[in-house]
Amino acid sequence: MGKTLIIATFAFLIDQFTKWYVVFHLDLKNIYAIDVLPPLLNFRMGWNTGINFGLFAGQSDVMRWVLTAIAVLISLVVLWYARNFKGWAAALLFGSIIGGALGNAYDRVVHGAVVDFLNMSCCGWENPNVFNVADIFVFAGAFGLIFFSEKLNKRA
Repeated sequence: MGKTLIIATFAFLIDQFTKWYVVFHLDLKNIYAIDVLPPLLNFRMGWNTGINFGLFAGQSDVMRWVLTAIAVLISLVVLWYARNFKGWAAALLFGSIIGGALGNAYDRVVHGAVVDFLNMSCCGWENPNVFNVADIFVFAGAFGLIFFSEKLNKRA
């Protein structure tokens, strides 16, 4: 479980650093848009009060705390389940999910919304959605577990 917590801590810190750097240091919160490698990678300011793709956005402040509690609860369940596995591969997948979920939960507590800033488009298609590094960690960890969980080393 120690390896999982190390990975979760690194994922959380990387997520929070990227949000701080882009949104506050580069001042995206006030300028709203920075073209990095258009159209492939752009920074677009987004404050997500809902879940993925803005679902449940615009709800009462109670929803903010419900979503925060759900993220913390899911993190605890994932951590509890991770104890059945050993090795760095399992720690990477479980820790990524936990660190990403807690990164977004932290945003809800501190900012009242999840800080999103990454936007990727391609080939004449302009993506209206934004996401963050925590989302990448959560999805990569979840997909890794879906596709590779049978190959992970289980504890005896």
